[in-house]
Amino acid sequence: MKKIALALGSGGARGYAHIGVIRELEARDYEIVAISGTSMGALVGGLYCTGAMEEYAEWVCSLDYLGVLKLLDVTWDKAGAIRGERVMQAMRELMGDVNIQDLDIPYAAVAADLNRQKEVWFQNGSLDMAIRASISMPGVFTPVSNKNAYLVDGGILNPVPVSPLQAAHDADLVMAVNVTSDINNVSIEQLLPDYFAKKDKNEKQDRPAQRLVDDIRNRASGFIERISWWDEAESSEQQRAMARTRNWGKLDMVMQSFDVTQASLARYKLAGSPPDIQIDIGKQTISTFDFHRAEPMIELGERLARRALDEYERTPEVKA
Repeated sequence: MKKIALALGSGGARGYAHIGVIRELEARDYEIVAISGTSMGALVGGLYCTGAMEEYAEWVCSLDYLGVLKLLDVTWDKAGAIRGERVMQAMRELMGDVNIQDLDIPYAAVAADLNRQKEVWFQNGSLDMAIRASISMPGVFTPVSNKNAYLVDGGILNPVPVSPLQAAHDADLVMAVNVTSDINNVSIEQLLPDYFAKKDKNEKQDRPAQRLVDDIRNRASGFIERISWWDEAESSEQQRAMARTRNWGKLDMVMQSFDVTQASLARYKLAGSPPDIQIDIGKQTISTFDFHRAEPMIELGERLARRALDEYERTPEVKA
């Protein structure tokens, strides 16, 4: 049985693919001996280490648009639009009250400290707090204050955290899953045409709900405009018009900028610490906020892991 260490990257809803990757590894009898994760990677990795990943997968696959919206506890705090307490309460019910050092699998969650402008690796202490800090997407979730640290999403400094796995001496190989890649502009419908051909009927049934959510998004756009990440007085009329044409206004533009930055940074980080196996999922596959699309992303993760492992296992070095 080969022992593998996993680096699970940030990328919002695209991070559901991590579940599919882990399922394929288990199906091939790989032993996961260490996990490091940023943002959604930290969340999925933490759930796996506590044995709650499959229960989580069943839950998120049942969520539709409205189910996701019910988890968003909007706040007037200018540091972020969402408190994240509802999401984390759901995670606590799945994981329990666990300290990282008590997990059976070595685990690290990566966040970024804005005060010290450096990465923070959570390798002990509260798993709940570590995940909440790691998922604190700037402008979306309110940051986490911990002693003198002001913690946000680790994706701003290390979107695919291979470096925390360097101490995983028991591992035969390292796999990195990058879900903010700029490899292509292909949507998930194009990547999984056979899957969506079967799901077409159900997708059509969801369209009335989608129209309702689109209306809510348009209303939310006005809220985001009032929060304002830049001074309206200094914004050109053209900039304001562009913001109003998007469902999420400024939030959408902030997140697209975040995706572009993460894609570039991930490429740089992975070149410096190349894993044995790398799985890339394009940032255009689905939106960062498409949390109602867990099932196809998990399916995509399984397929890409199957392809990557097939290729790896065919190499002469592996056979030897």
